[in-house]
Amino acid sequence: MNITIHSGNWEELEIDALAIPMAADQLPNDVLDGRVEGLLTELIEREEWSGKLGACTLVHRVPDTSVKRLLLLGLGEDPMPRHWFAAAGQAVREAAKAQCRTVAILLPEDADVRLIAEGAVYGSHRPSGYTEQKPWVVEEVILLSTADVAQADRGRLTAGGINLARELVEIPANDLGPEEFAMRAAQEGNAAGLEVEVLDEQALLEMGAGALLAVGQGSERPPRLVRLSWEPEEPTSNDHLFLVGKGITFDTGGLSLKPANSMEKMKYDMGGAATMLGAITAIGRLRPGLRVTCLLAMAENMPSGKATRPGDIITALNGKTIEVINTDAEGRLVLADALTYATRLGATHIVDAATLTGAVTVALGNVRVALLGNDKNLSDSIALHGRDCGERFWPLPMDPEYLDAMKGDMSDLRNASAERSAGTITAGKFLEQFVDETPWAHLDIAGTCWVGKTQPHCGKGASGVAVRTLVRLAENWGSQ
Repeated sequence: MNITIHSGNWEELEIDALAIPMAADQLPNDVLDGRVEGLLTELIEREEWSGKLGACTLVHRVPDTSVKRLLLLGLGEDPMPRHWFAAAGQAVREAAKAQCRTVAILLPEDADVRLIAEGAVYGSHRPSGYTEQKPWVVEEVILLSTADVAQADRGRLTAGGINLARELVEIPANDLGPEEFAMRAAQEGNAAGLEVEVLDEQALLEMGAGALLAVGQGSERPPRLVRLSWEPEEPTSNDHLFLVGKGITFDTGGLSLKPANSMEKMKYDMGGAATMLGAITAIGRLRPGLRVTCLLAMAENMPSGKATRPGDIITALNGKTIEVINTDAEGRLVLADALTYATRLGATHIVDAATLTGAVTVALGNVRVALLGNDKNLSDSIALHGRDCGERFWPLPMDPEYLDAMKGDMSDLRNASAERSAGTITAGKFLEQFVDETPWAHLDIAGTCWVGKTQPHCGKGASGVAVRTLVRLAENWGSQ
């Protein structure tokens, strides 16, 4: 989909639809209202338009203009960045429903054009490849603004990373095992100008990645560890940010088998790796001055005669021993080795993302991403960049007492808590044991990786959560 900027009058354009986002308390622009013969005022007076968040009114005939349809989109009261993002996505989805090829979005002078472009491209995403039905494609979105077109381009590139993450999460596990995921990651990395390295099971064995190998040993599809690096020609900082993602391509729970109900959703247990791949490919195309490396730990967690058993003690890459209490607590094991590897490769800062715990949905539902870590500055920066681009995070405590539940009786650590409480936090404390003193943040996206029902700006499916936050974090490193 093409994104362009037009600084002139919308009446100069031959467009299929004109989208107008409006807040709940916003009165129509007098000039615009007059141009459409008082239509906006009439709709408000007849209470056919309220500006309620997510509302949409479609007008099929706009008098004496070249516009074929008018889309009124509600921003709610006191619109925030996430509302503008959603409105742009909704504009594209509604335009597609009306079989429009071109849609223009009328924006105020102070609009964040990059955010609007991100939202528009986000709204264009459709699951593809597994149904006979072909979705209608909106070919062009015109942003009516005087802003620099470069900002719209940055938004388009960022949203490309978001939609890549969404596409990967939606691919069924029979088509995306660790080997296929690694191959796709390498292809996307090469296309984005990144340095790529794929470590197979033999390389993982030689390096001593015992935790990652233990998770994958029950499957016929061997694990992989993928490194993708962005190296600017003239770095603006000595820092080296690492993005680490959990990539469990399917999670049966292993011998600690999950219930059959909803197990099909466990194809999205690689959502953390998809998020990080989407972020690093966007970063490669946006070319910030910060060095950024992405590590994706990929495995399939399956039961078999070769699978890791509850009670087994394994040795992680950093030499710590871990008793496997629950084979369904496997994500933290693959992350453990990836985090250790990040420290060995010279990470100055680490952010990991994972669909790690069901407990996070109890605490935060599907609204906010849980944010944990050992460095307040890094966590605060993530939350700030998230706020600016419309993504919401919530910090959880990391008091040392939470680690007690993860200490082993016959090993250094256990992979599942001895208690049922504070599951997201105890998982975070487990991960902390593998980053040494490196500033680190952990994003638990188990509740936010998947959209369970259709929203005005997106359909049911993967959300691509945290990609745009991490991209902005890399771009603005050290400035906030």
